[in-house]
Amino acid sequence: MRQNGRSQGERVQAPDNNHAQFTCATRAFKLRVVAESRETFEAPLAALGQLLEERGLRYELYAVGGGALQLLGLITRPTRDIDIAGTVEGQLILPIRALPSPLVRAIEDTARVFRISPQWVNAGPRSLLDLGLPQGAIGRAHRRQWAGLVLNLAARRDQIFFKLYAAADQGPRSKHYEDLRRLRPTREELRAAAAWARTHDPSEGFETELRAAVRDLGVADDQR
Repeated sequence: MRQNGRSQGERVQAPDNNHAQFTCATRAFKLRVVAESRETFEAPLAALGQLLEERGLRYELYAVGGGALQLLGLITRPTRDIDIAGTVEGQLILPIRALPSPLVRAIEDTARVFRISPQWVNAGPRSLLDLGLPQGAIGRAHRRQWAGLVLNLAARRDQIFFKLYAAADQGPRSKHYEDLRRLRPTREELRAAAAWARTHDPSEGFETELRAAVRDLGVADDQR
């Protein structure tokens, strides 16, 4: 099927000397921008959004994790991907088990131009929506648009909830634990995050790790 005069399966061309080209979506991007994209997602997201628009596509998604934090300027550590927890329809965040195939193809086409992982935008962590996001998460999200792509970036408070849950699950040496430290959560935020995390994993083992994580961050958790 052809949309807007272009094939749905259209693929990128290899970078040509001083320009990384794939249709008109990336003709403005120089190789220096390709190099800079290894530190930030701004240029790849702009190219991806333009490519989607060219193909007559539009997606609105809810993003979490390190990539979303980087886009908000809340962390500066290198991160290789943007985690998509769901699709957005109005004020609803709906679970997503896999990204739609046309979106995956556009993501992979963009990745070839910018020399980044073909999974630089991916579906996960899938479990976040299974038992519910923090109440009001969509209302706090920061909405960013790049032509045919809209990302609702999880707010700092919600990211604290997600990161504490992941840190308790993966341990004090994980990137999630370091991200928590960078976010400098307040006592109230940590206690609220711990209460939410328990709704996702009520096991005794998780409770032990959760209490240890909260204590190590300087808060006595007496919520249970």
